[in-house]
Amino acid sequence: MFYDEKFMAQTTLKSRSRPTYRPRVARQVKEKVIEVILFLAAFSSVATTVAILYILIKESVLFFQTVSIIDFLTGTKWTPLFVNPQYGILPLLSGTLMSAGVALAVAIPLGTIAAIYLSEFASSKVREFAKPALELLAAIPTVVYGYFALLYITPFLQNFFPKLPGFNILAAGLVMGLMIIPFISSISEDAMSAVPVGLREGSYAMGATKLQTAIKVVFPAAISGISSSYILGTSRAVGETMIVAIAAGLRPNLTWNPFEQAATITAFIVQVSLGDLPHGSIAYQTIFAAGLTLVLMTLLLNIIGHFLAKRYREIY
Repeated sequence: MFYDEKFMAQTTLKSRSRPTYRPRVARQVKEKVIEVILFLAAFSSVATTVAILYILIKESVLFFQTVSIIDFLTGTKWTPLFVNPQYGILPLLSGTLMSAGVALAVAIPLGTIAAIYLSEFASSKVREFAKPALELLAAIPTVVYGYFALLYITPFLQNFFPKLPGFNILAAGLVMGLMIIPFISSISEDAMSAVPVGLREGSYAMGATKLQTAIKVVFPAAISGISSSYILGTSRAVGETMIVAIAAGLRPNLTWNPFEQAATITAFIVQVSLGDLPHGSIAYQTIFAAGLTLVLMTLLLNIIGHFLAKRYREIY
């Protein structure tokens, strides 16, 4: 009896000390599968970007084999569908930059003020109601914004500017600015809310007011996220299509006057894409050349925003 109990105790001890390989292997396999899934999810976005750039560059190279890149960048007439085609991108660039400039002149101040109010001054109840209501502006289809600019904003502006044409950059830019406000205010408010409370309390202890704390302490501390919202809003304005196509017109016009009509790069791409152009023709390849120009503009804006945010963080 004594030997049986001793044998059973030794057997139990050996079984407990024996390494459990199966659960460990199963756990390692699960972690590896999850790692692969996460890698594929991250790689898909990179692969999509690379594929888009490959297509744009491939078609643009064919285009620039026929059209001089110097004429493309410095030409003042854009008539690729006419009998005597001209391929100067400057009219489309001026329309794109002007409409985006008007939009940002509206969206950045209003979006930043809204973010400061929601983050530093609004009560929790007001914030819970105001922030979702503000973000609803981003859920409205852009075609609705376009017709709102054409049928309501333009007639309203014509009361003050009687010579304002039916299609103009100003109305399109104003409405586009209203559409961008939620992007800037929401991201900026999140960045400002993430600033540690200790910075605010230290500012209050030094005798600063709430407004001074918000502008001189919280805003610089959250500049990385705020600059990201500005870059996102700028990219959104540069890449907008339906509002400018409906309210600003489709005539390429080299102008820096917001009271005139003009065409943007995206509006031209939509206009040509709806046509019946043969694949491989010069007129068809202008879509990709204009698209590549738009991508490079957005990339340049992101690089500038990154260095400005980095420089601002070093100062503060």
